[in-house]
Amino acid sequence: MNLKTSWIHVHQFQVKLNMLLAMSFFPFTSKFILHLNMQVASCFLLSSSEPDWVSVTLGVFVCQGCSLIHRSIESLSQVKSVLQDTFEDKEVEFITSMGNEAAKAKYEQLAPPFYHRPSHTDCRILREQWIRAKYERQEFIHIEKQEPYSAGYREGFLWKRGRDNGQFLSRKFILSEREGALKYFNKHDAREPKAIMRIETLNATFQPAKIGNPCGLQITYLRDNSTRNIFVYHEDSKEMVDWFTAIRAARFHYQKVAFPGANDEDLVPRLTRNFMKEGFMEKTGPRHTEGFKKRWFTMDDRRLMYFKDPLDAYARGEVFIGSKENRYTVVAGLPPSIQGYHWKYGITIGTPDRKFLFACETEAEQKDWIAAFQRVVNRPMMPQEYAVEAYFKHKP
Repeated sequence: MNLKTSWIHVHQFQVKLNMLLAMSFFPFTSKFILHLNMQVASCFLLSSSEPDWVSVTLGVFVCQGCSLIHRSIESLSQVKSVLQDTFEDKEVEFITSMGNEAAKAKYEQLAPPFYHRPSHTDCRILREQWIRAKYERQEFIHIEKQEPYSAGYREGFLWKRGRDNGQFLSRKFILSEREGALKYFNKHDAREPKAIMRIETLNATFQPAKIGNPCGLQITYLRDNSTRNIFVYHEDSKEMVDWFTAIRAARFHYQKVAFPGANDEDLVPRLTRNFMKEGFMEKTGPRHTEGFKKRWFTMDDRRLMYFKDPLDAYARGEVFIGSKENRYTVVAGLPPSIQGYHWKYGITIGTPDRKFLFACETEAEQKDWIAAFQRVVNRPMMPQEYAVEAYFKHKP
């Protein structure tokens, strides 16, 4: 949401307030209304969700999605609707004395830069644990409570999906910043790890729908410069978010050494990333005469990977997507001579070496994929990305 759109929404909210006032339905003082307008303006600059709810125990305005989480923690927060509920004088006084900015200064004063600040688009457990960490456990007021994810070492058991049989089995995991790696062991008493994942290429992203568990986490890393997927979960959402945060902390400390002159604001976006786009498309082979096959595609920055199944450990293939300055293109449709596709909404990706042909089931999916490809193609390549491109060109 841009600045202009934000202030339009603020104005619309103020109009709604004025209408309620004119009908004498609104139980607030003018001071509270002014304060509310300021909170709405502040929130609209940061989020696309309207703060139509307020916690009368914490003094913060929240959107509907977060209000449901606040309501689920009855011992922590009592939430009321800004436009429908009535307020006692002492509640109005407390809310006007606190507000979002004052609450942020109090409850986030020692929040480490690597701790993920969720938005309305993040999954529920990230938003819930952020709320609990701030207000219930007060982890960002008492720094000693951050030890589970900031100590540089973490050891425990997670349920990991088997590569071949698809069963989730308990596996021991060790994250060590000193060794620069995340390791897991097939047996609880094993001395040698089954896999060593270097922190340098490690990524973690929550995938509850894909994995079929609200705490499902997808971990990726590079093995021989090819992407390897590991799918894990834990029954306890705090435990899973602590693992996620520990990975981000390890990545943050690694990047501080690798890029000593960089600011924290520049490093934080590099710690973990969500995939730009995922979903099914059809693809054909390099000769363009092979039949189209349905595959699961994942767009991870400049790597486009395809899998037979969304939960496969390894991709069947990977494509590097460079920039338009380097002769990478994306266009809607397929060449007229192409046959054998079942879905009619085609996409052609042009690279310096060949063209890749895909087909989407719906026009909406086609537009979403093209938008994702264009975001990458329109972005100039960084120096280190040329080395990745060179590897793909000479990949056996």
